[in-house]
Amino acid sequence: MQFVQGLPDGVCVGQTQIEHVKTVNSATAELAGFNLALHVNDDPIRVQQHRMALLDELAAFGVNKVTWMTQTHSTICHTINEQIYFQALEGDGLVTQTRAHALMMMTADCLPVVLGNATATEVANLHAGWRGLAGGIIENTISTMNTAPTWAWLGAAISQPCFEVGEEVKQTFCEKYPEISHAFMANLNLGKYQADLYAIARYILKKQGVETVLGGDKCSYLEANKYYSYRRNAQTGRMATFVFMR
Repeated sequence: MQFVQGLPDGVCVGQTQIEHVKTVNSATAELAGFNLALHVNDDPIRVQQHRMALLDELAAFGVNKVTWMTQTHSTICHTINEQIYFQALEGDGLVTQTRAHALMMMTADCLPVVLGNATATEVANLHAGWRGLAGGIIENTISTMNTAPTWAWLGAAISQPCFEVGEEVKQTFCEKYPEISHAFMANLNLGKYQADLYAIARYILKKQGVETVLGGDKCSYLEANKYYSYRRNAQTGRMATFVFMR
């Protein structure tokens, strides 16, 4: 398993891909690969086998707890340490100060954002589609943290050339962040734009005082052999982005 480089010692961040050494065969081509989502009409037993395989790999690095959640394209963020919930939390952000606790976010074009402080004592993981970014999921997650994050990592998401949005999306962002019009490039369709989720996230993170922003150089839509993409195929699986402190 490969982790992101350049983070504080003891922090491990990574993202699963479609091709995984312990993939269980699927009955449908659309869900082939290492799908980790229970809500996409995949065989739940197969999904749980994948989740257990991932847990086994993370356990080799000391992980003893994994938290998934029911993601809702919201701005809700939860702090979770030793608690064990019988029902999955709903929201799109997780924060922990507990070592060996892996926080999980599922995506297939939306942007995963991982945050942490300089001393490797607190990390966060959030799911940011355009609605979440516009609503304030990054700001809400940072305000939930006990310490100010000093770094962020942006996982694989849909890139600007592949992400068409309407005038209303551009207007939503530009009304809130007037300086962010550069993240929207007009295309040949009247009233349509190509939106840059990475540029939007970097702007918000810098505005929140996060100076070191890593990643943000992949495209879930174009890299079909590595990543699931909802815009490429609506009947698809989900990758997982994870973070934990060893």
